[in-house]
Amino acid sequence: MEHLTLNTGAKIPLVGLGTWDLRDETCVSLVSEAIRLGYRLIDTAQMYDNEKEVGQGIAQTNVDRDDLFITTKLDSRSNGYKQALEGISRSLDNLNLDYVDLLLVHEPYSNDLAMYEALSEAYHDGKVKAIGISNYNQKRFEQFLKNVDIIPAVNQVECHLQFQKWVLQQKLKEHGTIMQAWSPLSQGKLGFEKQPEFLQLSEKYKKSPAQIVLRFLTQRGISVIPKTRRIECLEENMSIFDFQLLPEEMNLLKSLDKDTTLFSWTEY
Repeated sequence: MEHLTLNTGAKIPLVGLGTWDLRDETCVSLVSEAIRLGYRLIDTAQMYDNEKEVGQGIAQTNVDRDDLFITTKLDSRSNGYKQALEGISRSLDNLNLDYVDLLLVHEPYSNDLAMYEALSEAYHDGKVKAIGISNYNQKRFEQFLKNVDIIPAVNQVECHLQFQKWVLQQKLKEHGTIMQAWSPLSQGKLGFEKQPEFLQLSEKYKKSPAQIVLRFLTQRGISVIPKTRRIECLEENMSIFDFQLLPEEMNLLKSLDKDTTLFSWTEY
């Protein structure tokens, strides 16, 4: 597994498991199986309503806690300083963990600065190893930076072939913030696996179109958290570090960017 270094000095895996929409025993078993297969980054959120199941999946493994990288996110129920403090305690209880490796403000809420103050306090108390934000575009990110003492370690955003966010990634990099991609495989909405570019690259590297996409993003220095319900896809999504796309192939895939979101609820 390859890693990126956060502005805290901690290492974050380039590939993790996203758990959006995973519920009940399916979530428990997938999390535990992912860790057994070598995943160390597991991403959840209050909004997903599955923190308890993620925690149960972690508890079923025998991997040392310090070898795992667990992320969760505070949603609108924690929209305020006091509410965020309570939300942090609730998430730790749900996960049955003493700390999380990364805690994010899930969206640019009205009281996000007060929420972030609570995150900063939890960071100093050792309940959180790194803090950051999610779904902040460049304008909101720059506004946010003017009012915080701790630079976000991560900005987790929608990023895939149709919405590649090169400018945002560069702006984040200038401030020492890592960009992480949710929905890196675009939830199967783009049909990129049928495009000639992918068929040719798949044949050349003996990799699936999904693996080509994930390698494209990770070669850019973007951590990815694809979600799947299938064990074979868990294995496939991890098996991307034994090949390297050439510069001209990276440029070919870059040309597919439409700078367009797939989700109407985002503010991009």
